[in-house]
Amino acid sequence: MTDIAKKRYGLLGKNISYSFSKGYFSDKFKNGNFSSCSYENFDIQEIAAFTQITKDTAHLKGLNVTIPYKEAVIPFLDKLSKKAAKIGAVNTIKVTKKGKLKGYNTDYYGFKKSLEPLLRSHHKKALVLGTGGASKGVAFALDELGILYTFVSREAKENTITYGQINAANFDNYQIIINASPVGTSPNVEAFPLLPYELFTEQHIAFDLIYNPAETQFLKKAKEKGAQIKNGLDMLIFQAEKAWEIWNK
Repeated sequence: MTDIAKKRYGLLGKNISYSFSKGYFSDKFKNGNFSSCSYENFDIQEIAAFTQITKDTAHLKGLNVTIPYKEAVIPFLDKLSKKAAKIGAVNTIKVTKKGKLKGYNTDYYGFKKSLEPLLRSHHKKALVLGTGGASKGVAFALDELGILYTFVSREAKENTITYGQINAANFDNYQIIINASPVGTSPNVEAFPLLPYELFTEQHIAFDLIYNPAETQFLKKAKEKGAQIKNGLDMLIFQAEKAWEIWNK
C-alpha cells in the first residue's frame, strides 16, 4: 500500500454485497475528511478464511461482523469486552496497537437506542424471533431495559417456543415482537416469519432488524393491524457510530 498512513476497516460476512456498512463508512470517510481511511467488504464463504484477512494487521484497524459469523469469529479473537463475553456474540473487532484482536458487541447498543423511544408503560414483554447471533444482542438490551422476553424458533428448547405455539394469549402478553431472523431480507423480500398477524393491535410494536427492504412483509402485515413499526436502519447507524468510537479510543 502506497500510503503508509492508510487505515483499513471492513465488514466480515458472507454474501454481503448488499451491505449497509461499506456505503455508510465510505460516505463518512469521504464527507468527514478521513482521506487516510478505507472500508472494504471481506466476503468469505468459511470462517477459517478469517485468518488470511488478519494476517497483516499493520494497516487494519477495525472490522464489523455480520451474519453468519457473529458467534463463529469468537475463537479467532485474542480477547472480548465484558459485554461481548456476556452476550456471546461479536459484531465489532478492534485491532489494538499491539496487533491483538478484541471483540465487542455494539448491536445491543444500537438496538436499545432504537427501541427505547417507542416504549410505553404496557410494553413489558417481548417475543424475539430467531436464536442466532443477532438475537443475543437483542436479548442483552432487553435485559438492560427490564423487558422480559421469550425466543421463538422452529424447534422448542429452554426459554424458546416454536412458531406453531404462538396464539392469542401470547400476543396479549407479549406486545413487542422483534424479528431477529434473516427472514424477509432482500432478495427474498416476499418471505415473512409465520405468525398469526391478525393478532397484532395498536398496542404492539413490530421491530425488524432487517433494513433492506425498508418495510418487510413482517412490518407491512403488522402495520395493517395498527402496530407501531420500526426497521433496523437506525439501529445500524447507532451501532456503526459506536464501532467507530471503539476503533478510535
